[in-house]
Amino acid sequence: MTEQELRQVVDSIGCLDEEAMEAARQRQASLAKPPGSLGILEDISVRMAGVTGQVKNEVKKTCVVVMCADNGVVEENVASAPQSVTLAQTINFTRRLTGVGALAESFGSDLLIVDVGISGRVPKGLYTQEPFSDTHKIVDRRIASGTRNLAKEPAMTRQQALRALEIGLEMAAAVKRSGYSVFGIGEMGIGNTTTSAAILSAVTGHPASRTVGKGGGIVEASFLRKQEIVDAARERCQGRNMLSILAEIGGFDIAAMAGAFIGAAVNRVPVVIDGYISVVAALVAAKFAPACVSYMFASHKSYEQGYKLAIDELGLSPFLHLRMRLGEGSGCPLAFKIMEGACGVMNRMATFAEAEINDEYLKEIRKGDCF
Repeated sequence: MTEQELRQVVDSIGCLDEEAMEAARQRQASLAKPPGSLGILEDISVRMAGVTGQVKNEVKKTCVVVMCADNGVVEENVASAPQSVTLAQTINFTRRLTGVGALAESFGSDLLIVDVGISGRVPKGLYTQEPFSDTHKIVDRRIASGTRNLAKEPAMTRQQALRALEIGLEMAAAVKRSGYSVFGIGEMGIGNTTTSAAILSAVTGHPASRTVGKGGGIVEASFLRKQEIVDAARERCQGRNMLSILAEIGGFDIAAMAGAFIGAAVNRVPVVIDGYISVVAALVAAKFAPACVSYMFASHKSYEQGYKLAIDELGLSPFLHLRMRLGEGSGCPLAFKIMEGACGVMNRMATFAEAEINDEYLKEIRKGDCF
């Protein structure tokens, strides 16, 4: 993919269907309940209408796309786990033994596991080339054996960053072709809270003290080194555009996730943000393509401190606050059920007329701001 081709993709993103959203609002207003009493569930159903162009929607078939890659910055002792965990957990995704795997199995969601740059070697028997041909295998889109160490040199070339974005676009298109109602975006990559914090600081200008957390848990010396790396990354990325920042200090996983967020909008499929790494990838996508934010739904408030900066920058609000900080896409299966419920209310709840209730008593409430 070239930069010009990426711009063409971004330019193809359409706006939400305002007519469908207005019809959805009118139906919500006619349902047998006090106005606004289902809160965020009402907002979800209206925005779903805008994405699909239909007032009534079903969330029946769901999946989490998990982008897996290693990060060279782990050389700096910024992670609590060894790099080998990236490979081990990627394999465990195929067995549904991880957090997101267990939740996906519990809620009937599929996983699309993608190797975009794992350092270790995946057993050949676990690889597939075609997305969704076998959801218990790993799609082979490996760019390199992890990124380079962003503390010492550019993490990627611009062409590698563009390739990772292209992979994300490809996976989003596969989601659409396979008939999924909604999908979420997660990751696996030891060290990627450092790359996420570096990108967030570079994009927003906030120092490491605002963007760096302890991730899966690190000792104080590693935490201080992590902050030092992020502040240095922010300084050297001043004045650069998004692609340059992504190549300089990003990761294959984050770039591919950003591509998938853009691809969701291109293909008009609702997409769910997971936690900290996922929300930073969503922010990267938004910097390339502001229109894609309308297609995003935030699952849960990550326990990582930088999450709030990123979600506020996007102008979105998460559904849940469960003190989660696992990543992987673990918040997505939970969000799918909330979205399913929101659509269920829109589709199945009786209107005042159908319930044979005179709604005149709400006339004054509807006039004012009483809720």
